Amino acid sequence: MFRNCFIYFFLTCFCFIPIGCSPAKPADQLTLEKGTFSFAMSGLYKPFSYRDFQQNGKISGFDVEIGYALAKEMGMKPRPVTTPWETIIAGLEARKYDAILGSMAITKKRDQAVDFTDPYYRSGAQVFVKKENRTITSIKDLKNKTIGVVKASTFKDVALTHSPSIVEYTSDITALQDLPTGRIDAVITDQAVGLYAMKQMKFPIQTVGEPLTLDNMAIAVHSGDERLRQRLNQALAQIIADGTYEKISRKYFNRNILSSNAEKEAISKP
Repeated sequence: MFRNCFIYFFLTCFCFIPIGCSPAKPADQLTLEKGTFSFAMSGLYKPFSYRDFQQNGKISGFDVEIGYALAKEMGMKPRPVTTPWETIIAGLEARKYDAILGSMAITKKRDQAVDFTDPYYRSGAQVFVKKENRTITSIKDLKNKTIGVVKASTFKDVALTHSPSIVEYTSDITALQDLPTGRIDAVITDQAVGLYAMKQMKFPIQTVGEPLTLDNMAIAVHSGDERLRQRLNQALAQIIADGTYEKISRKYFNRNILSSNAEKEAISKP
């Protein structure tokens, strides 16, 4: 009896391990690994983040280059990390990387789990259909149609307001590729992603109507990490001021996607 009580006392008093707590970051360090800025994205969101197999699978894209520029401005070594989108916030909470730099839209729900920097670009949710489609010409035509979206995305929430029939994908590009097959009727994704697929990758798809939303995309850091958030805001302001941001943006989109008129420019330019 005494032995059992002692074991119980030992386990409850000395072996208690808080569940759900993140590993602590050294107090004197700005990032988890001194001198390195690690940032996460899906790697399946061309042209923002993707594997470039012409460069041996190197992770490339707008988000990646912005991450490299921010790291350089902060005097750090950049380390991009790819991870499934549906678990990307959980990875940040578990301190697997310093930030999420993966085209994450600011939402009230996400703002409760992470802290966001200032927006680093603006874009909107856009409906895309296959090129020959003549039955979906406006948002009203989506009623009871099958819509493709990426898992755990804000696009899924938008799609569900128009139709209960949803097909979830791990990649927006894969969803857009499915349009000509007839498996799905439409895709809701970021306008810039769909237009890149349509114009640069020659996907036989087309837009429907105007963008459904205009979202602010920002970098997410661990909740309460005010020091890193402020440093990233300073670095972001600097690369915008010195033209680095503009150069990267025009490389991928031929325009500045931080502009509030970016979506109008995207539609009008060939």
